[in-house]
Amino acid sequence: MNLDAISPDNYQEQLQSKGTQLREQFAHFDAPALEVFASEPSHYRMRSEFRVWHEGDDLFYIMFDKKLNQRVRTNQYLPASKLINQMMTALMEQLRPNDVLRRKLFQVDFLSTLSGEILVSLLYHKPLDEEWLQQAKLLKAQLGKQFRVNIIGRARKQKVVIDKDYVVEELLVDGRHLVYQQVENSFTQPNAKVAIKMLEWAIDCTRESEGDLLELYCGNGNFSLALAKNFERVLATELAKPSVASAQYNINANQIDNVTIIRMSAEEFSDAMAGTREYNRLKGVDLKSYHCNTILVDPPRAGIDEESLQLVNQYDNIVYISCNPDTLEDNMRILSKTHHIERFALFDQFPYTHHKEVGVLLKRKA
Repeated sequence: MNLDAISPDNYQEQLQSKGTQLREQFAHFDAPALEVFASEPSHYRMRSEFRVWHEGDDLFYIMFDKKLNQRVRTNQYLPASKLINQMMTALMEQLRPNDVLRRKLFQVDFLSTLSGEILVSLLYHKPLDEEWLQQAKLLKAQLGKQFRVNIIGRARKQKVVIDKDYVVEELLVDGRHLVYQQVENSFTQPNAKVAIKMLEWAIDCTRESEGDLLELYCGNGNFSLALAKNFERVLATELAKPSVASAQYNINANQIDNVTIIRMSAEEFSDAMAGTREYNRLKGVDLKSYHCNTILVDPPRAGIDEESLQLVNQYDNIVYISCNPDTLEDNMRILSKTHHIERFALFDQFPYTHHKEVGVLLKRKA
């Protein structure tokens, strides 16, 4: 990262630049006016990771500045949540004098929430033994006087969890409190306040919907749960086991009874819908009973594969959330043959970087 670019004074300028780039990139699709959803200019990232540098008796976090091509001591980090910044200081004060916990430590990862929970992962170039475990428990107890914290230790082929390997986030979305379990090393939206804006935008896009919703790449049920109130039922797919487990946790925690999660990739589900292959994981799920004319997709940076794109193209209404405008543009070359862009949005999940999170609502052409 270019650390010099991180300046709240320049935030609006860089956001306007992103909007201009996005409008120009999608102008040939006759896109409507761009809806722009800004981030907080500071303390917006709910997760961060830092390398740890040992220098004599000193121990400190570092980041690598690509522009300067050198490591930079990082005592505090403006993009990270206030909770992470508070924990950075408190944790380092505990680690410096503790030879057991600091020895061979090379990285610290933080996962925080708006609800006040934080998860700290300590990564080592050494096996974690009983002495480490005892010191880690003492560390949690000491930090627990000030924080709602859990500790994880990681080494080669080792993962040691002190109590929990997840946090529970609570978001106020469209007037409702939603609970989300977020597991260490599983995907979660890094910018919680912008994530709320994304959910509320998707809710607004589908507010007058009829029938059921199909969602591909559902993760921990982030969109599934928020949009469930707009549909009779929601059928969602996700391949990663930890994300599926979190989605089930979140369904129960939010007492939502019209969402079904299937552990399948988008490609596998496309095969099942086309009838080219049967899957045991679909036993007990009557696909023909679902009446979906709306589909939501939130694919990885590579976009939607060709086979899944053919499935997506069958639906009258498509809500496409993209973390890569380039692959979205490629997919739009196919989708624009049958659908037009009804709504077009930029969500600034990653201020001070070139990354853009984009939302499009597509409607089938008359």
